Amino acid sequence: MAEVLGLIAVCVSGAMLLAWAVQGVTKHGGAVDVVWSLATGLACVAAALFPHDGGLSERQILIAILAGAWSARLTLHLFQRTLISEPDPRYVAFAERYGSYWSPRMALFLQIQAVAAFLLAVTVFFAAHNPAPGLGWTDLAGVLILAGAILGEAIADRQLRRFKADPENKGKVCDAGLWGWSRHPNYFFEWMGWLAYPVFAINLSDGYYAGLLSLTGPVFMYWLLTRVSGVPMLEREMLASKGAAYEAYQARVSPFIPLPPSGGNTARPASSAH
Repeated sequence: MAEVLGLIAVCVSGAMLLAWAVQGVTKHGGAVDVVWSLATGLACVAAALFPHDGGLSERQILIAILAGAWSARLTLHLFQRTLISEPDPRYVAFAERYGSYWSPRMALFLQIQAVAAFLLAVTVFFAAHNPAPGLGWTDLAGVLILAGAILGEAIADRQLRRFKADPENKGKVCDAGLWGWSRHPNYFFEWMGWLAYPVFAINLSDGYYAGLLSLTGPVFMYWLLTRVSGVPMLEREMLASKGAAYEAYQARVSPFIPLPPSGGNTARPASSAH
C-alpha cells in the first residue's frame, strides 16, 4: 500500500510540474485544470485497481469505472473550454498579483493542487479496498451520490455556456438555473462527488477503521475550493472587474451550497459578467 501511494504522490507532483511548464509556454491557465483533472483521474483509477490478496473485487472495478468517468467528463469539458475561451481570470489575477514572482509562486501553488490529487487518490484507495463482500446498499448510495454530482456539474456547466452564448446576456451575471442558487454550483457539485467515496469506504461494523481515511480528500477539497483556489480567487477577480453589480449578486445568492436566493429574488442585475 505505501509503495503504490508513494508512487502516486510522485506522479501527480510530476504532472503538476508539467502543467506549470505548459501554462508557462501557452500563457493560458486553463491548461493547469486540464492536466490536473486528467492526472487526478488516472491516479484514482490506479489507486482503485491496486490488487490485494483476493484479486480485484467488484467494488474496486466499480469505483475505478466511476473515477474514470468523472475524470473523462471533466477533462473533456475543461479542454474544450480552454480551446475557445480567454485565459482563466483566476490565473490572470494571480499573475498580476505576484508580478515577477509569479512563476515560482505558481509552481508552489500547483504543488498544493498535487496534494489535493494525492489525497483524492487516497480517498479512492480506501473506498475501493473496503473488505465488505460483494456490493451492498452503501455502494448503491455512493453511486447515486456521484452520479448526481456529475449530472449537477454538467448541468451547471451547460447553463453557464448557454448563458454566455446569448448576446443579450453580455455584461450580465449568470444567475440562470443553478447559478441562481449558488454562485459556484460547478465547484459545489465537484466537491459533492468526492463525498461518495467515504460512503463506499466507511465500514466500522467489520472493523475497517482505515476507511475513515477516505474523508481526507473531501475535507481537503472543501478547504481548497472555498478558501484557496476556487471561490476566493474567482470572487476577488469578479469584484475587481464588476464592482457593485457582483456585490448585489453576492448579497442574494449562496457562495457555495445551493440554497434559495435571498428573498426569493432571482432577477438579474443590470450589468456584470460571470
